[in-house]
Amino acid sequence: MPATTPPLGDLLASRLAALGAQLRARRKQLKVSATAAAESAGMSRVTWHRIERGEPSVTMGAWLGAIAALGLELALADPQQPAPEATAPPARIRVADYPQLRRLAWQLDEAAELTPQEALATYERNWRHVDVQALDERERALVQALAARWGGGRLLV
Repeated sequence: MPATTPPLGDLLASRLAALGAQLRARRKQLKVSATAAAESAGMSRVTWHRIERGEPSVTMGAWLGAIAALGLELALADPQQPAPEATAPPARIRVADYPQLRRLAWQLDEAAELTPQEALATYERNWRHVDVQALDERERALVQALAARWGGGRLLV
């Protein structure tokens, strides 16, 4: 028997519905079935569909499992604080200057340079091979700047 829905105002209900719609769009973008996504998140297909509909009675753990299964992260933002502006990425990105990019572009010469769009595509295509813990601040800032400028504000991984 499903849990009773906690009382929500219209604003919070619309935010949950928007989050569910974003998760559904991401799943579709990845061309993953709801059944496969639910299995990956360790939940039933019914719970997955309830998340995509933005139902508030779904546990926070299930929401976080769905977010993680799609390769995303949930970040909290203080609406009182202005969002930090990303610095513009360089016009040419030298592969050897960024250790994780070097790992991803192993077939290129160390002196090779990529356009920002090529670097973003390399990160996105091979993100599963990136050691996120090993990203230094400079490379992390580069990835954020690339995603902000050419990735619609997020890395499509």
